[in-house]
Amino acid sequence: MIFAEKLRFIRKNEGLTQEELAEKLSVTRQAVAKWESGQVYPDISNLIEISNLFHVTVDYLVRDQECMMKCANRENTDIEKLIEFRLEANVNTYAAYMNETESTRLDSHDFTYSSGPYLYHDTYVGGEQFAGEEAIWYEGKSQYAMNYMGRVLGQQFSGDFLKEALRKADKDMPYRGPEYYQAGEYLYKCNVAGDFTWFQGYEEIYCNNEKSV
Repeated sequence: MIFAEKLRFIRKNEGLTQEELAEKLSVTRQAVAKWESGQVYPDISNLIEISNLFHVTVDYLVRDQECMMKCANRENTDIEKLIEFRLEANVNTYAAYMNETESTRLDSHDFTYSSGPYLYHDTYVGGEQFAGEEAIWYEGKSQYAMNYMGRVLGQQFSGDFLKEALRKADKDMPYRGPEYYQAGEYLYKCNVAGDFTWFQGYEEIYCNNEKSV
């Protein structure tokens, strides 16, 4: 993920428009637009301001990161098969109220699913504030991992709707849930930058236009 993608991602994650970010940095909206399109690069003073504003390091901003994990251990990893298995595991574990196993950590919630040489494990802790990790192994060797965290913002949050939305993930959006899903008064959105080998994203749930996650 290059600087332009990172800036666009963290700005949207904070709910800021280009105009609002420009105001906070005392630059023009056109300057922010050029940074996010990759036309120009901010000077060091602006990089420091961006770092302080979004609570990330300058090193994170300027270093291009090729991948979240190298799907290491197996140079011939088949990404398409990994994606297919992740989607299969998704509708056979947490999102489908299935295959919950004993806790692997103190007070954790764990789900496991296997098919052939593939094994999937999802573990998380917390409730209204939560953090967890999904991981996939092939023939006993790790191939993929995704960390996630979040918090419930409103009493209208529905865990049933979240699971329903997560079950709608597809090959175009195999990370958490679909880009957009609506059922009745609930709306789910997922924004991702990158691809299956390296990505960052965030999800939101609204109920009657009020954000609940």
